[in-house]
Amino acid sequence: MNHRDDEDVELEGLDEADAADAADAADAEDGDGDDAGGGPPEVSRKVRRRRRRTRPRSKTIAMKRLTREELRQGALMYPPVDIPRPTSRAECREEVRPCPWVACKHHLYLDINPETGSIKINFPDLEPWELKHTCALDVAERGGITLEEVGEIMNLTRERIRQVEVRGLLKLKMGSPSPDELGADLLAGKIYTDS
Repeated sequence: MNHRDDEDVELEGLDEADAADAADAADAEDGDGDDAGGGPPEVSRKVRRRRRRTRPRSKTIAMKRLTREELRQGALMYPPVDIPRPTSRAECREEVRPCPWVACKHHLYLDINPETGSIKINFPDLEPWELKHTCALDVAERGGITLEEVGEIMNLTRERIRQVEVRGLLKLKMGSPSPDELGADLLAGKIYTDS
């Protein structure tokens, strides 16, 4: 068994990215004489190593798949609470952080699909009080942040955040009048008021 066979045995236990990186490193160490002529060194097959997820993916609980017994147990374990929730941003802003109202649509711990009732837990490895940011409105008040930061806060990838941003901007564009329409309305004597 030669030196190359030993490496192949060692690489079997690694995933593809690690195996490619290790093979590239082994080729560089061998010095087969490919670059001995003074030419440029061979470029690695894996120029940029992919980033691994640091957090587990979100988990979705489909309400339709829960049995009656599971629903009954959930209702017994978590009875409705009659504590008044904040109804406006002004009330919410003064509340304690981390925000205890996980059912609020602005809370970052979970999302509830209004059509199906399914619950998506964005951070299955954390409890709600362990989140660094719990309210999307608090994050928005802070000001502009990068797609990477938004992805970290929402446990989504940068690309998914970009897709959501494009869809949101498209909805805004489709729902608002164009500058030409606004100018024509102003010339026609139509006045826009807040009331």
